Amino acid sequence: MTLRLPHLLLPLLFALCAAAPALAQTDGLVEGRDYVVIAGGAPLQATKGKIEVVEVFAYWCHVCNDFQPLVDTWTKTLPRDVAFRYLPAAFDPNDGLARAYFASESMGKLARTHHATFRAIHVEQSLPARGATAAEIGTLYATLGIDAKRLANAMQSKATDARMQAAREFMIGAGVEGTPTMIVNGKYRVKGRSLADMLRHTDLLVARERAAAKAR
Repeated sequence: MTLRLPHLLLPLLFALCAAAPALAQTDGLVEGRDYVVIAGGAPLQATKGKIEVVEVFAYWCHVCNDFQPLVDTWTKTLPRDVAFRYLPAAFDPNDGLARAYFASESMGKLARTHHATFRAIHVEQSLPARGATAAEIGTLYATLGIDAKRLANAMQSKATDARMQAAREFMIGAGVEGTPTMIVNGKYRVKGRSLADMLRHTDLLVARERAAAKAR
């Protein structure tokens, strides 16, 4: 009997070794249902020691407007090793609202303009959701203490052109089809049946990336 025991254990050991990769993923996420792996994906802006989370959004998107309060609450509890970034959906290189986001960010005024832009479109309806001109955006931003001429120049600058192109390339590479879309470390495009689901799945994928980094 004692001679047979090792031979009986061998198949079990082989089975456990074969199952090891599957056992390593214990977060309950299902590929294809809860996330999509981005082939050859890379972070938008890699930062050493940070796990990047990007929200691709559009100011005209009513779901993004609904998502924003949830994101505001969620970002307040993010661990220090997570770098969260907004990325306007630059599907159209002439999208004035996306250009206004990059211009405002370059001017260091995003804290004033981001929520105000959502509010102007979806609550006050003082700014058109589609086709807002630089003049219309400038009028709104002037009420926030931002120089309209400087804003217009920043919106049409070569730096903003480059960022619009980079945003478009990132979205195409990640397979973004709509907004809002969450992308973790350039590797995973998050899916969910609800907005809360998306944030929960994002957290689990961040934890997966953290564990993978520690295992290296």
